[in-house]
Amino acid sequence: MASSTAANLWVLLGLGIAGVLLAAKRLKRPARPDNGAFISRLELLPPPQPPPPQARHPLTDLCFAIADAFHVSSYITSFGSLEWAKTHDAATQTSLVVSTLVDGGAICVGKTVIDEMAYSIHGENKHFGTPTNPAASDRVPGGCSSGSAVAVAGGMVDFALGIDSIGGVRVPGGYCGVLAFRPSHAVIPSSGVIPVAPSLDTIGWFARDPIVLRRVGHLLLKLSYTDIHLPRHFYIADDCFELSKIPARRLTQVVTKSVEKLYGRQVLSHVNIGNYLASRIPSLRNYSNGHKNGDSKFSSLRALSSAMQLLHKHEFRDQHNEWISSAKSSVDASIVGNLSDDGDLTTDIAQEARKEVRLALNTLLKDDGILVIPTALGCPPKINAKELSSTSYNTETLCLQSLSSMSGCCQVTVPAGEHDKCPISVSLIARHGGDRFLLDTTQAIYATIQEQVEMLAKSNASSKEAMNEEAAEAAKERGNGAFKEKQWQKAINLYTEAIKLNGKVATYYNNRAAAFLELASYRQAETDCTTAIDIDPKIVKAYLRRGTAREMLGYYKEAVDDFSHALVLEPMNKTAGVAINRLKKLFP
Repeated sequence: MASSTAANLWVLLGLGIAGVLLAAKRLKRPARPDNGAFISRLELLPPPQPPPPQARHPLTDLCFAIADAFHVSSYITSFGSLEWAKTHDAATQTSLVVSTLVDGGAICVGKTVIDEMAYSIHGENKHFGTPTNPAASDRVPGGCSSGSAVAVAGGMVDFALGIDSIGGVRVPGGYCGVLAFRPSHAVIPSSGVIPVAPSLDTIGWFARDPIVLRRVGHLLLKLSYTDIHLPRHFYIADDCFELSKIPARRLTQVVTKSVEKLYGRQVLSHVNIGNYLASRIPSLRNYSNGHKNGDSKFSSLRALSSAMQLLHKHEFRDQHNEWISSAKSSVDASIVGNLSDDGDLTTDIAQEARKEVRLALNTLLKDDGILVIPTALGCPPKINAKELSSTSYNTETLCLQSLSSMSGCCQVTVPAGEHDKCPISVSLIARHGGDRFLLDTTQAIYATIQEQVEMLAKSNASSKEAMNEEAAEAAKERGNGAFKEKQWQKAINLYTEAIKLNGKVATYYNNRAAAFLELASYRQAETDCTTAIDIDPKIVKAYLRRGTAREMLGYYKEAVDDFSHALVLEPMNKTAGVAINRLKKLFP
């Protein structure tokens, strides 16, 4: 009777907090001091320390929170839904993973908000409200384990548990700027956790400190502290970074420089992971958007994402359709709509793809390889932004999540600074079963990555300036391509774009002058060369091109001066020598 009363009190407390949150939202003021991360507070205390000389509990002095999909004895698990809480009894046992952490010395202090039924990756919840992202208050925190990420990012706990089926730990970790670890599939027992899609489900965790992340991992994964196994290969997945809305160099630079500093440049290489998988996952060759078709151009990553979404939907429906049918009016319409019948579609191909992609990635990474990808498409979307309901945006986001979800490989989200005042991150993936290797590597490389982030921030006057420099360089390269194709006006337009973005580079003016010469626009060519020389007085080609322009304009003496200056800078330059001889013969 006492435990039932306590459980009811916690449900009432949860309802009361939700009411406060909704009222505060209407008044447009901060909801709660905990950023709306918690739905209930509790306290699970560890056992007494063992007597000396035995070692203290490994997680002593740490506190943690758990996503509201983990059972705690005598408490109702709401699974992100008030209706679910109303229609389910209090748990009779505590989740094994929670008990393990408490027995390991950590204190559990509360349950955190998740997306309704842990179905989405955005972090929104109509029942308990959307937790406020401490790193960017106008942006979504990411889901499904939004509250746990917010609790860690806000400094309320040392670490927190979440569930990850299709990105539920990795995405909020990236959006809130904290470390987030998704372990290899099925290496941590999920008893006492409400299932979402068992083929994809993992128990993950968040931390601000890589040492804490590793301590938690060693306890949950029952790992020994032996010699650290050094990585020998870092594969930068170029096609994944092409999906990113953030310039690829901005994300990859901090990783590559960190790897070079710690392990040497020789361990770095680039891979098109989509092409790599395409020849190794035959079950997906004719698979698109969850339907079989003959579109050979459909990328293997998108096909893998479609297979993941099909598994996610089917297994979620198998687990919860009966309850959803009874409470349909209370369940978010987007969830109900996504569970509509698929006709004759089955999950056989998707299950076969899981086996194939695990084998493919294990073969690539072996025991000492790391695959580097962006965690998400870019900055966290703004609250109520259109992209949250955009099919293409969600599909591309899930492409990045599908690699680990479908292969079962372990993945860690690592903060990589800010872009437009929002957190950004990269992810490191190791083979299935390589959890200890990935945790050790993360701890070893984390500080260096953060150093590179600080150095990058200091080296650029502002993020806008850095973006402009990268965009200008890209425009110049496109201009060079147009020039080679003899598309002179297109080249001029692209060089002009580069100059508008960054007018301090002599090469941009000099290259545009070359295109002007091809169009016989000698006056413009002369002006551009003069600007280039003002910026860089040692740029030989600018003197040659200005000399050519001046010769065509009839300024012969000035042309000779330019060609002569080019010879001073480069005494063996044949073009300058020939031009001077020609002009002296014509105009002695």
